[in-house]
Amino acid sequence: MDIREVFGANLQFFREKAGLSQAALADRMGVDRAHISAMERGQQNVTIITLWHVAEALDVKPAALLDDDREKD
Repeated sequence: MDIREVFGANLQFFREKAGLSQAALADRMGVDRAHISAMERGQQNVTIITLWHVAEALDVKPAALLDDDREKD
């Protein structure tokens, strides 16, 4: 799986686990909801800074967003 798809799937998983909508996460990060949507669909190349901002907003470690072997409980 492409790393953008891995990141997107993990982003969606942790966002939903936190009980946040795309709009709510976008508000926390100061970005547009469409940006969150594009990241979740694997259509956005994210920077290290964006990775860090997502991790901070979701209260997870940045590495968790790149883990392609993580059990999605």
